[in-house]
Amino acid sequence: MGRSFLFECPRCSYKAKVSGGADEGVRFFCQTVSCRDCKKLYDAVTRWKVPDVADESAPAPPRNRSARLLRRNADAPPTFDEAVNQLAVTKQKKLKWVSFKPRCPVGPIHRIQAWTDPGKCPRCGTYLERNALPFRIWD
Repeated sequence: MGRSFLFECPRCSYKAKVSGGADEGVRFFCQTVSCRDCKKLYDAVTRWKVPDVADESAPAPPRNRSARLLRRNADAPPTFDEAVNQLAVTKQKKLKWVSFKPRCPVGPIHRIQAWTDPGKCPRCGTYLERNALPFRIWD
């Protein structure tokens, strides 16, 4: 079970709803990253469970969104929101894990670095305060 928290900056009032580090669920793993170009925090998908299209028992290529996204651009990971809102794949017998390099969901060439709680605000450099209760429990 993954959890997302609300992080707030007491100085500049920046708010982010992220996991606060590496987190994992049943269908995907994520890592919180700080983008130096956007000056924001994001959860980047690092591993994602997708149907194995090489499975001979499947009569046709899968028609679910995860397979379409994987075929569209093999190097581009899904956004965190796409991964969270993905319906569970139940008809496929074989699933495989696909790993991705963490990257900014806004621009693939943006400069990012891994961010963990307690960490500094990407805008002003003050330590962010984490809300005590999870904002969202996913997967």
